[in-house]
Order: sequence, then C-alpha cells, then structure tokens
Amino acid sequence: MREVGIVVLAAGRGTRFGAAPKLLAPLDGRPLVRHAAGAAVAAGLGPVVAVLGHEAAGVAAALDGLALRTVLNPLYGEGLSTSVRAGLAALPDAVAAAIVLLGDMPRVTPALLRSLAAAFAGGDPAPAAVVPVRDGRRGNPVLIDRRRLSAELAGLSGDRGFGPLLTGRSDVLEWPVASDGVLADVDTPEALARLPA
Repeated sequence: MREVGIVVLAAGRGTRFGAAPKLLAPLDGRPLVRHAAGAAVAAGLGPVVAVLGHEAAGVAAALDGLALRTVLNPLYGEGLSTSVRAGLAALPDAVAAAIVLLGDMPRVTPALLRSLAAAFAGGDPAPAAVVPVRDGRRGNPVLIDRRRLSAELAGLSGDRGFGPLLTGRSDVLEWPVASDGVLADVDTPEALARLPA
C-alpha cells in the first residue's frame, strides 16, 4: 500500500470560539487538539505533521509526547490554505497521499483514518481524493493525492480548504462512512458542549 501521511491543521485563530484558545479547550480531560492529533498517530499510517500558528507554544505543549512532527506556519493569519501548504511541504517526498485533518474535529477516529487510506489504496484507478460522506453530506478529513493535485494545491489561497478544488472532478471518491465525527467540528463553545460522545 502506498504510504499515506496525515497533516493536522492546528494553526488557526478560532475567532468564533471567543477569547480563550479554542484548540486548548478541555474535552474529556484533554485539550481539544490532542483528540484529533492522537487519532492521527494511533491510525498507524505514515508520518504525522501538526501545523502550528496561533498560540503555537500552548498547542505544542498540548501535543507533547505524541509521535508527530510540528511545523510553524508564520503565515497562518492569511488563512487555512497556508497551513495546508505548510503541512504538505513538511511531509517526506515519498509519501504519496495525505489526509488533512482539522485540529478541531475530536470525534474522528483512527479507524476512520485507516478506512480513507484503504479506499485510496483500493481505487482502480487510484482517486485524486477521497472524501468521507455521511447522510449525503461531504465531510472531513479529506485524503488527497499529492502528486496528481500538485498544481491545484499550489494555487490554493486564502481561508479555503479543498471544497472548491474538488468540486466537479470525476476522479474524487466519495466514501460513505457511519461516523458523525466527519461532520463535527468545533467552532464555538456551544458546539463543543453539543458534541456527541
């Protein structure tokens, strides 16, 4: 199976959450970001890179002890796309594909991450991207083929993820999943309180 790395995006300001750093908010006794990063490491796929920016020292401390590499994105204020590019650039060249996981998605599981990698490996031909779908809605994280999408990824700008890049492509695999975790990101304290167990 071709190696699949994971990029955890943990650089944003999380302004809708309020004054307290969102990724450091406690959930089940651990900082929010540690749930996503822990799942990435536990998936046992390729290398894991966490992209830091806002509150970098605190987020790095929250990730202490996990088998991952942290990289600082000094341009995080320019939007999500800069963190995507920084994370992908930090992966070894030999890593064929990457799962891009938002640091505020604590209900994404190692099993889900492994299923995305398996869907990519089992594609014939291999898809340009694998997008989890729950109840007819596209969610996150998204697996992307770094080589096939290299030109499009280089052109990402602003506070945009993969939605516009993947819309209308015939080589995107929509992968049905049973987990609501692919739709559950945390933008506000209320969203954190409403998270399913």
